[in-house]
Amino acid sequence: MDSFLKDCTGVILAGGENKRMPVPKAFIEVEGQRIIERNLGIMKQLFKEVFIITNQPESYIYLGVPLFGDIYNIRGPLTGIFTALVNSKNPWVFVSACDMPFLNGHLIEYLYSKRDNFSAVVPVAGEKIEPLFAFYSKSLLLLMEESILMGRPAIKDFLKDKKVKYVTVDEIKKIDPEMRSFINLNTPEDVEKYLKSRR
Repeated sequence: MDSFLKDCTGVILAGGENKRMPVPKAFIEVEGQRIIERNLGIMKQLFKEVFIITNQPESYIYLGVPLFGDIYNIRGPLTGIFTALVNSKNPWVFVSACDMPFLNGHLIEYLYSKRDNFSAVVPVAGEKIEPLFAFYSKSLLLLMEESILMGRPAIKDFLKDKKVKYVTVDEIKKIDPEMRSFINLNTPEDVEKYLKSRR
């Protein structure tokens, strides 16, 4: 990855409520490194501007990157994406969740290459979309804000009538054959299952 991806900011969403984990998901250690630190390392290789969306800035300040809290006190990933777009110096953001330990930089570059004439680029993994490993354009800002304020914060619903490039499983598997980019660790059981699979 020789140069930064132009016109785009890398963002980690770490604003979840974390109800199912005894520690913040971002701080789970995978292969000897905290997820948040691992992901920041990948982001910094790809994007000139990188920041974190979090409502617990005291936990993340040690990382030395800008931190922004949700603009609206309406919980949900759409609020985090909206906050990322508002604070980005660039017209596009790439967002990822803080509990996805295997971000694939080459897959991120591939999604980036598919942005032309679209407002978002979102992978499809199996039956569901992966909106927390995706690119979003500032062209969505006003509509996104409207959805949040009207109490419709579901990303899947928001994207239904927008100009979205959906990247297929076949495309993804050429770059990330096991689709590890979309593994997320939501519960202690998820972590245990992952650790067992690596033994």
